[in-house]
Amino acid sequence: MKHELKVIAHIRTDFPEKFGVPRQSGLIPSLTGKVVFEPEYRNEDMLRGLEGYDYIWLLWGFDDVGDGPWKPTVRPPRLGGNKKMGVFATRSPYRPNPIGLSSVKLEGTRHTADGAVLSVSGVDMRDGTPIYDIKPYIPYADCHPGVRAGFADETKYRELKVNFPEELLNKIAPGKREALTEVLRQDPRPHYQDDPDRIYGLSFAGHDVKFRVDGDEATVVDIC
Repeated sequence: MKHELKVIAHIRTDFPEKFGVPRQSGLIPSLTGKVVFEPEYRNEDMLRGLEGYDYIWLLWGFDDVGDGPWKPTVRPPRLGGNKKMGVFATRSPYRPNPIGLSSVKLEGTRHTADGAVLSVSGVDMRDGTPIYDIKPYIPYADCHPGVRAGFADETKYRELKVNFPEELLNKIAPGKREALTEVLRQDPRPHYQDDPDRIYGLSFAGHDVKFRVDGDEATVVDIC
């Protein structure tokens, strides 16, 4: 049996590419996005009552994983890329159905000539990601404090100290500076890359951000 998933919207974010996108939703609250509905789904009656929720679930599609066959095991970057885990024990995009799930904060609804646009924060999607569905986040059912989280509990991501020269920081719009700094603090590099001389490039909010990482410190070297 096959079911067709309909794209109801696309999200607009500051990430034109995958590199730099947070590994999970909610890690960087200052990262914002806008959910823009497709013409067929711009009936605002569909959003009636949504304003009563602080958080929503977005179900979306990984649209850059290719058409190759999925595999039962993957190598999570969190484990250095050298240990295999079952695909269903990870959030890898390389799965039978390339579907993502994100819990984001609903900041508000803006009414435009093209219908309602949802403003959200804590996003972990690149620009243009297709949205398949929206559901309200319900704390009493969706929150389970104190439970186990598998290898995610055992391998915490380290945070970097960010050295951001003022003259380069000033090239970024004031409302985007905190989010970019937090993206760098989360260390967007794959875990198996640790070359202090390598210059990394991160596309963010219309800028190409160049940085290097030496030990626990990230230094921004250029912005264009």
